[in-house]
Amino acid sequence: MEKEYIITIFSENKVGLLNQVTTIFTCRNINIESVTASESAISGIHRYTIVVHTDQEKIEKVVKQIEKKVDVLKAYVYTLDQVVQQEIAMYRVRRSASIEHIVRKFNVRVLEVGEDYMVLEKTGHASETRELFENLKPHGLLQFVRSGVVSLPKSDAEREDLHHYLSLHDPQYGNY
Repeated sequence: MEKEYIITIFSENKVGLLNQVTTIFTCRNINIESVTASESAISGIHRYTIVVHTDQEKIEKVVKQIEKKVDVLKAYVYTLDQVVQQEIAMYRVRRSASIEHIVRKFNVRVLEVGEDYMVLEKTGHASETRELFENLKPHGLLQFVRSGVVSLPKSDAEREDLHHYLSLHDPQYGNY
């Protein structure tokens, strides 16, 4: 049965790694719904967060393949109930009095107000940013952009496992 999985990959910041990882998904015919890359809490280590819809057997094989890549330190897979996740969305809308009610109702942050437009920001789950999108459409939605998912596991297991791995394989990361 297909469901949503969140994969977290830790690596040094190497050119071409994201291409290698996306190729693994392509070969298995798995579409990437969201990808986010950033620094991690460990200096010199980057974190990739990838969201996919697939089944458990495929996701386990994919994560094993990802970990075999030379530049990947560790990879983890989670279901939605194992992480706290958010995304950010920005909306450029026509400036009007009717927008004020929506801004309050959805707890939206106003980033910029121009002569004839407003730029709004909403942080939340995909369903929340999509609901706001639908509510803004009739009021003059001009542009919309949404980030990839960022997530953190609810338990310390990932952090402890990664710390252990790094202390064994590269002493420079032993005490992050």
